[in-house]
Amino acid sequence: MNTHLPQAFLERMEEMLKEEFPAFLESYQAPRQFGLRINTKKISTEKFLEISPFHLTPIPWVENGFFYGSEDRPSRHPYYQAGLYYLQEPSAMTPASRLPVSPGDIVLDLCAAPGGKATELGSRLKGRGLLVANDISNSRAKALMRNLELWGIENSLVTTETPRHLSQVFPEYFHKILIDAPCSGEGMFRKDADVAKTWDPSRPDYFSSQQKEIVTRGISMLRPGGMLLYSTCTFSPLENEGVISFILENFPQMELLDIPGYQGFSKGCPQWGNGDPRLEKCVRIFPHHMAGEGHFLALLAKKEEGSGISFTRKIPAVSPSSARSRSRKEKNSQQKSSELDKSSRLLLEDFFREVSLPLDLSRMEVRNAHVYALPQAGPESVNGLRFLRWGLYLGELKKNRFEPSQPLAMTLSAGDYPRVLNLSCSDQRIERYLGGETLLLDQAEASSGPGWYLVCAEGYSLGWGKVSGNLLKNKYPAGWRH
Repeated sequence: MNTHLPQAFLERMEEMLKEEFPAFLESYQAPRQFGLRINTKKISTEKFLEISPFHLTPIPWVENGFFYGSEDRPSRHPYYQAGLYYLQEPSAMTPASRLPVSPGDIVLDLCAAPGGKATELGSRLKGRGLLVANDISNSRAKALMRNLELWGIENSLVTTETPRHLSQVFPEYFHKILIDAPCSGEGMFRKDADVAKTWDPSRPDYFSSQQKEIVTRGISMLRPGGMLLYSTCTFSPLENEGVISFILENFPQMELLDIPGYQGFSKGCPQWGNGDPRLEKCVRIFPHHMAGEGHFLALLAKKEEGSGISFTRKIPAVSPSSARSRSRKEKNSQQKSSELDKSSRLLLEDFFREVSLPLDLSRMEVRNAHVYALPQAGPESVNGLRFLRWGLYLGELKKNRFEPSQPLAMTLSAGDYPRVLNLSCSDQRIERYLGGETLLLDQAEASSGPGWYLVCAEGYSLGWGKVSGNLLKNKYPAGWRH
C-alpha cells in the first residue's frame, strides 16, 4: 500500500497529522481529480456551460473551475485550441483565485511557467494594466508565452529573468505579485509518482533556502499597499509556515491577510513555523479534506506607510556589463526596434480598418519587421531585460503587404473581422486545419472574395487562413499543429 511514497515522508506526515494520518494515507487510493478553468476573458462561465459538450461539476471553491468526467477528452476539442479553457489540477487553481486582481493593476507572476496561474491573472485584468509573467527557464517561458497567446492576453511582458535582476529593474513597482514557488512537490505525489521517486529528505531544506531568496526579491518589488500571494504544492513545514515565519520576522512592513475560505481548507499551523498565531491565516489543502492535491497558500500585504512611489517611472538603466550579459539575439532585436514609418503605417491602417480591435498606432513598435502593440500601462522601455514577448505581436511587414499573427487571431472572435470561415465543431475540416492542411471551401464560404480569413470554431477563433478561389491556404503555425 502506497509503496511509491518515501518512508521518511510518511514518517513526517504521520508526526504532523497524528490521528488524521490514516485518512491522509487512504486518500492516495482515490483517483486523481481533473479540472478545467474557463477563460472568462473570451467567454462567460454561463455561456460556456450552455455550449459545453463535457460532463462538468463545479469546483466549489473556484468560481470558473470545473471537474470534468473521465469519459471527456477536453484537450482534443476545438474549444481547447480556441483558448476557451485551461486544463488544470483543481487545487492549483486556488492561488490565482485568491489574489484579488482588478483591471488596471500592474501584476507580476514571478515563477509563471507553464501559465496556469498567469492566464487567470491575465483574464481578470480584462486587457487593462499589465501582466509581467516571468520564468528563469527559457524553454519553460516559451510554453508560458504560448499559453498566454492562446488565452488572448494582449497586455503582457514575458521575461526570462532571475528574481534578483527583476528586483533591480522594478523596485516597488507592482500592485499584485504571485509567487508559486519552486518546491519539493510533495503535494503532487498522487498525481505524479515520478515526483515521489526524486524526493529525498534534504529537498525541503534546499527549496526553503531558495524560497526565502525569491520572496525577499518579491517583497522588494511590491508597492506599499500591494498584495503578494505565496503558494507551494508541498506539505513541508519548512517550505510553508517556515517561509511565512521568515517573512513576518524579517519584513515588519508585511502583514498576513485572511483568505476567502472554503469548508475543506485547513488553517496554517503556528507550531510548524515560529509559533506566531497569525500563521493560522495561511491555508493548507489536504487531499483527505477536499477533492484536490496538496497545496499551501498565504496572502500578504505591504503596509502603506513609508514611500509612495509612482508607477509611471521609467525602468532604470542597466549597467553596460549587465547589458552585455543579456543574450546577443535579444540585444540585437532591441537595437533594431523603431517606430512605424509612413509605408508601414499605411499597410497597418489598411488591414486594421476592418478589425474591431482598438489599437493605438502611437503605441506600436517594429522589431526586425515584426510589429507589436505595446500595452498602455507599464515601463517605457524593456532594454536590459531578457524577454520573449513585450506587448501583442500583431504580425510581420513584408514587401507591400502585412501578414497578421497567430497571437492577434487569438484576441479576436467571429464578429471582429469581416471575412470569417466559421466551422461547426463537428466539421472534420477543423481537424485538418489544426493539422496544417489546405481546406476546400464551397462557393458561399469563399463569397467574401480572396484575402485573409479568420478561421473559427462556432465563432471562436482558431487562427488565420488565406483564400484564393475556393481554397484556403493554411496559416496555422507549424509549432501549434497537432
